[in-house]
Amino acid sequence: MPRTKKTPDFETSLTELEQLVNRMEQGDMPLADALQAFEQGIALTRDCQDILDQAEQKVRMLVEKDGALQTVPFTDPEDA
Repeated sequence: MPRTKKTPDFETSLTELEQLVNRMEQGDMPLADALQAFEQGIALTRDCQDILDQAEQKVRMLVEKDGALQTVPFTDPEDA
């Protein structure tokens, strides 16, 4: 299944990864299919990690101004 440039949704990617792991754990995949599934799993893991990293950066960008929390605009590196 080809990956698109569209920003992946964390929950969707995580669900796909869980389903992929479940299929692989059954142990009845031919080697070529298992390798392809492993590669897809790595891509999904990276997607999830990227989303988590971006969320962490947004949280860190909260700053206190005059005693109140304020968010600072986040510039997505892909938009630059």
